[in-house]
Amino acid sequence: MARSMTLKTRQAITAYLLLIPAIFYFLIYFFYPIALEFWASLFRGQPLIGESSFAGLSNYVEAIGDRRVRQSLVVTLIYAFGATGATVVTGLGLAALLNGPIRGSTFFRAVIFFPYIISYVIIALMWKSILDPYTGILNGALVALGLPPQNWLGDVDTALPTLMGITVWKDAGYAMLIYLAALQSIPTTFYEAASIDGATPMQQFRYLTLPLLMPTTLFVVVISMITHLQELAPAYLITNGGPADATQLFGFFVFKKAFFELNIGYASALSFMMFLLILAITAVQFKLGSREIKY
Repeated sequence: MARSMTLKTRQAITAYLLLIPAIFYFLIYFFYPIALEFWASLFRGQPLIGESSFAGLSNYVEAIGDRRVRQSLVVTLIYAFGATGATVVTGLGLAALLNGPIRGSTFFRAVIFFPYIISYVIIALMWKSILDPYTGILNGALVALGLPPQNWLGDVDTALPTLMGITVWKDAGYAMLIYLAALQSIPTTFYEAASIDGATPMQQFRYLTLPLLMPTTLFVVVISMITHLQELAPAYLITNGGPADATQLFGFFVFKKAFFELNIGYASALSFMMFLLILAITAVQFKLGSREIKY
């Protein structure tokens, strides 16, 4: 017994020693920046270079009462949930379509994935040209079909949905690739058994494929949601937050407070609030996604 306990103790010590590099990594690159950000949020001005005064929690109180913060938060939540939902549905649909024996499927997969690796600067230039209300090819196509042209990025009602559409166009290829890998890992014997039982292709997809893809869906949803909640580039490069703050994403709002107005303390408070919100949403997603799956 004593020898067995000694062996377990040695194994535990070895395990902790192997974990030390990972612990240092998280302490330096994860926990330290979070602690530094919280510390900076307790000051007004620029605490990181010493030009500041201690403000306690007043930055948080001011942020809660700031109408533009609340509006930016609502815009960001609509954008994040909408873009994530559309990305998941589009990625899954494309993966299901291109997982079959379609001629040229490799080419189509590459074409659909390509936008994901393009810089947002290029995407912004391209889509601003396509969506230009006067010279854009999209409005040209609408006019050719007898439909009225739209001010896609300049109208309060269409700017945010258009921005979400561009984001889905960019990210759907990544989701498709993840779903393709998951679909190809499902044993074909499951489908053979379902066919013998008389299940139609739609029933197989509904009662077999979707439940088996639940862990993959959880992964795609969590990654997409975290990415979209922190998004900055689309608002900065495509719409500049307008019109009338309709596309003022929270990340862009914080960026302006920090680097345009040089109010690092207030921007740090906003960032820390967003960190807590992302943490809460991610926890809820894991809670909902970890339910027992019944076939």
